[in-house]
Amino acid sequence: MKRIQLKSKDLKDNLAPYNIEISKKDIIERIEDDNYKIILINKQPTFFYYDQTLLPTLQFLQQKPNLLKQITVDMGAIKFIINGADIMRPGITAIEEGIEQEQAIVIIDQQNKKPLAVGIALVSSSDMQQATSGKVIKNIHYVGDALWKFATTK
Repeated sequence: MKRIQLKSKDLKDNLAPYNIEISKKDIIERIEDDNYKIILINKQPTFFYYDQTLLPTLQFLQQKPNLLKQITVDMGAIKFIINGADIMRPGITAIEEGIEQEQAIVIIDQQNKKPLAVGIALVSSSDMQQATSGKVIKNIHYVGDALWKFATTK
């Protein structure tokens, strides 16, 4: 496992879409192993790389849930999502407007409004609204997965 110290200016452009302010005083590290690259800000796992794109970790989304557009799922879908299943249209109860295909989104549960997973939209929000069946979101990071465990042990 490699640990690399970074400067705030190294991440400034990558963090611009999230409207996150980091200063020169923040301690920024990138931890890498064969499977993951995680960015720690002040020793907290905040972002991970997915296909060269920086996305917030679930741990960070629990503190700042509005960084990504949201999809709400019913309570019956939770057990499947936290076992790595992609999100199917019938389990979705609410879709935030303005989601584009291939956009990263956070999946939250209907009752507690807590982040369960980070996914990639396979279709736009308008197409999702019209769909009645099928897979609409690819699950890339969920509570209890290897990235979750990797991030919580650092």
